[in-house]
Amino acid sequence: MMLKVNAHTRICGIIGDPVEHSLSPEMHNAAFHARGLNYVYVAFRVPASRLGAAVAAIRHLDLVGVNVTIPHKETVLAHLDEVSEEARLTGAVNTVVRRDDRLIGYNTDGEGFLQALRAAGFVPAGRSALLLGAGGAARAVAVALARAGAASIAVANRTPARAERLAAWLADRLGVAARAVPWPGRDGARAGREALERADLVVHATPLGTYPDTSTGPDLAYECLRPGQLVFDLVYNPPETAFLARARAAGAGAVSGLEMLIHQGALAFELWTDQSPPLDTMRAALREALL
Repeated sequence: MMLKVNAHTRICGIIGDPVEHSLSPEMHNAAFHARGLNYVYVAFRVPASRLGAAVAAIRHLDLVGVNVTIPHKETVLAHLDEVSEEARLTGAVNTVVRRDDRLIGYNTDGEGFLQALRAAGFVPAGRSALLLGAGGAARAVAVALARAGAASIAVANRTPARAERLAAWLADRLGVAARAVPWPGRDGARAGREALERADLVVHATPLGTYPDTSTGPDLAYECLRPGQLVFDLVYNPPETAFLARARAAGAGAVSGLEMLIHQGALAFELWTDQSPPLDTMRAALREALL
């Protein structure tokens, strides 16, 4: 694929530190090419001390918008004119869109997660979920599940206090039946193991199993997984993690974090271009980049 850049090319990008590992340029540039759009997507390394100047540059350089990644997802909110309800609830922005001279922040992670779930045939309304992890990714997923009508959300974390804080916040702010449970490890407490066995949906929201340390995964009582469950790993590199392989071996359905990455990126693409995203092209570009 050859990008033709000229004086009319519209610019999108990603800001973070580091950004060298990002697969978003491959995904979005392939999508722009597939739709015949004169857009280009580039990665900008932005240290925390320069975040304000970088956000101001979106206006000054006439950028269409940017994705936002670690460590700026939370701190960028202070530099924007407006944020969506999803971004306000999650306390994080992963997509910025320039509308005239205003910068609007969105969080497409949660909706991207939901779209990946629906594509797998899973409807969250009235179902139970167990989140493994209590960080920013877990919070985005929890907010999305609560807003989609999940019946209950259990949260397990190696630091129990973090799970307790997230569960209490979900119950108080979103009115969902949420509780903290012990980590469902092989030698863990019965309550954690029961939560793992009974959940309709199990979401792994920690970095364990990410490249290059792909041989490990979370310490879980994998024998508690069963047919009829859906297991979702937010890790996307590699697409098939040790966690997903063990879930499949137990008979559970499994979804890779690659699908969430595709769908959250597709939502950003639509916000920037007002066109439907070419999902198959984006998926192929990501898989090729991960080879």
